[in-house]
Amino acid sequence: MGNHMSNVRVKGLSELNDALQKLPAKMEANVLRSAMRAGANVIKDEARANVSVASGKLRAGLKVSTSSRRGKVTAKVKATGEHAHVAPWLEFGTAAHRIVSKGKGLNIGGVVVRSVDHPGISPRPFLRPALDSKAQQAVVAVGNAIKKRLATKHGIDTADIEVEAE
Repeated sequence: MGNHMSNVRVKGLSELNDALQKLPAKMEANVLRSAMRAGANVIKDEARANVSVASGKLRAGLKVSTSSRRGKVTAKVKATGEHAHVAPWLEFGTAAHRIVSKGKGLNIGGVVVRSVDHPGISPRPFLRPALDSKAQQAVVAVGNAIKKRLATKHGIDTADIEVEAE
């Protein structure tokens, strides 16, 4: 299955890390959160392009969130909104299963029934392929965002640091 994170090689990250270490911890975390958001947006945009359903609600509900806890900064691409519950079904598929009404029955095409046998669906992954195909581009985006922010907001000279895929 495509590239995995362990194969991603990017030049310039250790030099950026050295520059980051000059900042107080809170500033460093803010720079990293902003940079991780830039990288996660690369994955989110690809995942949106991969979603195989006609409704734009799942696509529009893909969002990026970042957090910083105990010095560890993370970014997530997650499904939010009205169709968020559909995301795992698409990504991983579902086995055949019976759906049973908990109330007055299920309205299926104008016919009310107590239960229905769902055939299940095969997986149509959109998130994992996005990560597999764009991991390196995402890491480069993180590095370039760190480089730019250190230069513009913190006055650290990053001009000689090149961030690129190896």
